[in-house]
Amino acid sequence: MLKKAWFWALIIGVLIASLLTYGAVRQVQVWLYEPIPISEPTLVTVSPGAGLGSISNKLFKAGVIAHADSFKYYAKWLQLDRLIKAGEYQFSGSLNSVEVLAQLVTGKVLEYQFTVPEGLRYSDFITLLSQHPAMQGKPVPEASEWLASMHSRWQHPEGLLFPSTYRFARHNVPADIIQQAHLKQLQVLQSAWADRADDLPYKTPYEALIMASIIEKETGLASERATIAGVFVRRLQKGMKLQTDPTVIYGMGVAFKGNIRRSDLSRDTPYNTYVHRGLPPTPIALPGSAAIHAALHPEDGLSLFFVARGDGSHAFAETYPQHQANVRKYQLKR
Repeated sequence: MLKKAWFWALIIGVLIASLLTYGAVRQVQVWLYEPIPISEPTLVTVSPGAGLGSISNKLFKAGVIAHADSFKYYAKWLQLDRLIKAGEYQFSGSLNSVEVLAQLVTGKVLEYQFTVPEGLRYSDFITLLSQHPAMQGKPVPEASEWLASMHSRWQHPEGLLFPSTYRFARHNVPADIIQQAHLKQLQVLQSAWADRADDLPYKTPYEALIMASIIEKETGLASERATIAGVFVRRLQKGMKLQTDPTVIYGMGVAFKGNIRRSDLSRDTPYNTYVHRGLPPTPIALPGSAAIHAALHPEDGLSLFFVARGDGSHAFAETYPQHQANVRKYQLKR
C-alpha cells in the first residue's frame, strides 16, 4: 500500500513538473515569438562593448521586447550574443524578440540620408554635410587633409565629390561620406573617359571634369547639355576664349553679389575665361554624371555662341552677328 502511494506520488510529481516545465517553455515561447506592437518608432543605441544583459534590459525598458531574461538566454543558447553589432537601431510596427535579435545580429542600423544636387560647390557640400543632424559636432577634415589621405594627385577639392544621395549610420563621420563621394566621382569620370568620343580637346580626364563643371553651371536642361558642350569644344579647338560667366563668378569668390558688371569681365583672375584662353585651372562646381557625359560626347554642329533666353533655355548662333541679334532679342530688352 505504501509502495503504491509513493508510486502515485511520483507519477503526480512528474506530471506536475512536466506541466510546470511545459508552462514555463510555453511562456518563454510567448515572450519570444508573440509580436509587440510599437506605436511610434523607438530608437535604441547599442554601445560598442555593451554586455548582453545591459542590451536586453535596454530593449525591455524601451518596450521593444517582452522579457529581458528570455531574450538574453535565447541569444546565448544560439550563441548569437557575440554577433550583436553596435549601432543605433530603430524599431517600429509589430516585432517579436526573435526578429529584434535578427536585426541586431545583421546590423540593420538606422540609416540617415544626405543629398547634394548637381552644380553646387565643394564648400556647399561641406556646409550641408556638417549641418546634418547626424553629423553635427563631428570634425570635418580640411580639404588638404582628405586629399593627402587618399593620395590625390590634385590639390584643389572643387569638382572632386560626386553630387548624389548618400546614406549613412549614426557612427559614421563626415570623412566617411567625403571619401565615398570622391571615390564615386573618380569611378564615374574614369568610366566616362574610357568611352569618350574621338578628337576631343582634353589631354586628361581632369580637363573633362573642368568642362563638365562649366556645362553643369551653364544649363539645367538635359536637352541642352551636349549642345553647349559642342559650342565650348569648338571654341577650344579654334583657339577662341570660352567667355562663360560661371567661371567669372567663381573667380570673383565672395566679391560676387548677384550680378556681373562689365568691369568684372575684364578682372584678371585665373578663372576669367573672358581674359584667359582655354579651360580654367580647376572645376568650378560639382558636376554630375550627365554633365560629364556631355563633356565627353559633345553634339556636332557649327554654333559657336549662345545666350540665355530667360526661360532656362538658350539661343544658339553660328556667327557673331547672329549672336548679337540674339543678345538684343533676349537680353537687352530685359
